[in-house]
Amino acid sequence: MSLSSVLSPDAIDKAINDCKAPDSFCPKKFFQMCGLSAKSPQDVKKVFGILDNDGNGFIEEDELKFFLQKFTPGARTLTEREIKAFLSVADDDNDGRIGVDEFQAVVSS
Repeated sequence: MSLSSVLSPDAIDKAINDCKAPDSFCPKKFFQMCGLSAKSPQDVKKVFGILDNDGNGFIEEDELKFFLQKFTPGARTLTEREIKAFLSVADDDNDGRIGVDEFQAVVSS
């Protein structure tokens, strides 16, 4: 399954283009721009499953680095600052990774 089966390719492109510059990625804004914030909880879980590379039920720092590339191959990687900021917004239990419930909470916020 690809992200374009859940999200509009045009919306994905718009969201990716908005954060082309290093340290310009904002998770909440990105989820709104790509249309994920308006999707059903089931669709958000599908997207989470695609982003969870190793299928362990969590998105960790190494997976966050390549977060944008999951949406568009060739997109830039997230900077260390962006990864830390993403975790600070989404990692409610401070275990250093984002679970599906935490992901849904940040997407819908």
